[in-house]
Amino acid sequence: MATSPPPYPPYPSYPPDPAGRGLRHPRCWQRRWVRYWALGTLLALSGLIILALVREQTGTEGFLVGLGLAVLPVPLLIGAFRWLDRVQPGPWRNLLFAFAWGACAAALIAIVANSFATRWIATADPSSADTLGATVIAPIVEESAKGAAVLLVFLFRRRDFTGIVDGVVIAGVTATGFAFTENILYLGTAFGADRLSGGTGIASVTAATFFVRIVMSPFAHPLFTVLTGIGFGIAAFSGERGRVWRVVVPVAGLLLAMGMHAFWNGSSTFGQYGFFAVYGMFMVPAFGLLTWLAVWTRQRELRAVREELPAYVFAGWLGTVEPFVLGSMRARQIAREYAAYHFGKPAGRAVAEYEGYATTLALLRRAGRRGRAGAGFVGRERELLTELWNRRELVRPALDYAARTAAPRGRRGPAGFAPPLYGPPGWYEAPMPYPAYNPYRS
Repeated sequence: MATSPPPYPPYPSYPPDPAGRGLRHPRCWQRRWVRYWALGTLLALSGLIILALVREQTGTEGFLVGLGLAVLPVPLLIGAFRWLDRVQPGPWRNLLFAFAWGACAAALIAIVANSFATRWIATADPSSADTLGATVIAPIVEESAKGAAVLLVFLFRRRDFTGIVDGVVIAGVTATGFAFTENILYLGTAFGADRLSGGTGIASVTAATFFVRIVMSPFAHPLFTVLTGIGFGIAAFSGERGRVWRVVVPVAGLLLAMGMHAFWNGSSTFGQYGFFAVYGMFMVPAFGLLTWLAVWTRQRELRAVREELPAYVFAGWLGTVEPFVLGSMRARQIAREYAAYHFGKPAGRAVAEYEGYATTLALLRRAGRRGRAGAGFVGRERELLTELWNRRELVRPALDYAARTAAPRGRRGPAGFAPPLYGPPGWYEAPMPYPAYNPYRS
C-alpha cells in the first residue's frame, strides 16, 4: 500500500530540556507589549521635549525653515542604508526605532548634557569652554547617546542583528535621525541670526550653514556612528565563545567614533583652511573606505548564500536553482519583479520574504558550521525552513524564471534544473515554461 510523502523534509528536532522544566510565563516587564509601550512612551516624551527646546532656541519661523532644509538629505541617507541592507533586509520597525532614538532621545541627551558640561567648564575657564565642549564633551556625549540605540537592538533584537551590515545600517539610521534634529537647530539658529543682521543670499549665515552641513557633510554623523555599528557587527558573528571579544570590539568601535568626531569638530582650530584639509584628506577617504567595507561585506553575504544553501537542496528543502538565484542581486530582483507582475504585489512581497529568510538561513548555517550559532541554532533553523516551505509553491515560478533569465548565455545555470538528489519523492517538479516578464507590456 502506497504511503503519502511527509509534509516536510526531515530536520533535527528541538533539543529536550535536560531539567524537565516546562515553559515559564514571562513576568509583566518581560512581555513584549509592555516593553513596546514603555519604549514608545519614552521616545514620544523625548520628542515633545526636544521639539519644545529647539523651537525655544530658533523661534517658530526659524524652526520651520530649519525643518524644511534639514529634511532634504534624510531620504537619500535612509535609501542608501536600505539599499545596503537589501541582501538580508531587517524589519522596518528596527529602522523606525533607530531613527526615532537618534532624532529624539539621543538629541535630547546631547543638548542637555552638552549645555550642562559647557557651563560647568565655563565657571573654571571661560576662554576655552566652547573649544573643550566641541572637541571633548560633544563627541563623548553624542556618540554614547547614538551608540545606545545600536546596543539596544543588539541586546533585544538579536535575531535581526547578525553581522557588520546590520550594525552599519542601525548605526547609520540612528545617526541620520540625530543629524536631522541637530540640523534643524543649527539652520534655524542661522536663520534667526540672518533676520537680526539682515544677511541675505549666498552671503547669509543660513546659506553657509546649509552648504557645510547639508551639501558637504550630510554623512558626517553617520560616518562616526557607523564605527560603533561595525564593532557590534563584529561581535554579533563572533558567537557566544568570545565573550571578551564581544565587549572589547564594540567599545573599541565607540572610542574610534568619538576620536573621529573630536577630530572633525576640532578642524576649525587648525587654521584658516583646517576644515577643508580635514575634509579632503581625512573625511572623504574614511567615507570611501567604510563604503567599500560595507559593500564588500554585502558581497560576502551573497557568497555565503551560494555556498551554504546547496546543503538544503540535497535535503529536499530548496530547488536546485535557488542557491544561484538567491546568491545574485540581479536574479533576486528579476524574481521579485516577475512575481509582482504576474501574480500581484502580495506575490512580490512573498518572494522578497523568501529571499530574506533564505539569506538568514545561509548565514545561520555558516555561523553554526564555525561554532558560533549558539544554543538556539536548531530551533531557529527549523523556524526558517518552515517559513521557506510555506512559501515554496508561490515563489517557485519566479525563482525558476529568474534562474533562466540571469544564467549566462548558453548555460542552464550553475545547478541546472534537475530535481534534488534527496528528499521526499514528488515534492519537486521540473520547472514549467512561464510567460516572459515584460514590464512595458500594456
